[in-house]
Amino acid sequence: MGKLLDLTGRLEQGKSSPSKGNIKSHDLAPTVDISDLRQEALREDRRKVKRTILTEFISVHAVVPGFGLLKVNLYDINNQGLSFDLDQSRGAFKIGEEIALRVYLNHQTYFGFVLQVKHVNEVTDEAVWRHGGSYVAGTINDVALQHFVSFMENVSASLRHDSGDVIVSKIL
Repeated sequence: MGKLLDLTGRLEQGKSSPSKGNIKSHDLAPTVDISDLRQEALREDRRKVKRTILTEFISVHAVVPGFGLLKVNLYDINNQGLSFDLDQSRGAFKIGEEIALRVYLNHQTYFGFVLQVKHVNEVTDEAVWRHGGSYVAGTINDVALQHFVSFMENVSASLRHDSGDVIVSKIL
């Protein structure tokens, strides 16, 4: 413990002579800085966990006048808008259309807002229509929506993936 390896000399490019001994620089094994790769892996893991929470934990429904509620799968969310998926068999909303959406926090409690569709793309390998849109300002619950987005962004910054922790059935 307490001993650190100093690799700074090996990381410097173009150094002609090694710091110790008779070892030639071409004899040294290359070193790779993996800190950027590690950070990207952590960001990717957070994205996957965030998408899992968005699709499996939060229930979102579109209000279809004259028909009722249509379940959509929330794909991504930020301060300006969100994207969601709709099964291909259900069809797609039109660009420019305003949709009343409900975010359910449990089976009976929700808050609603209005989204204007900005783009629609067919994702054939997932058999969905991906819709992206922006929030319509001045509609019901603007404040609640911004707090919800802020909550999701803050929580997603510290999300971790459960790798199979053991669940205790009772304390002895």
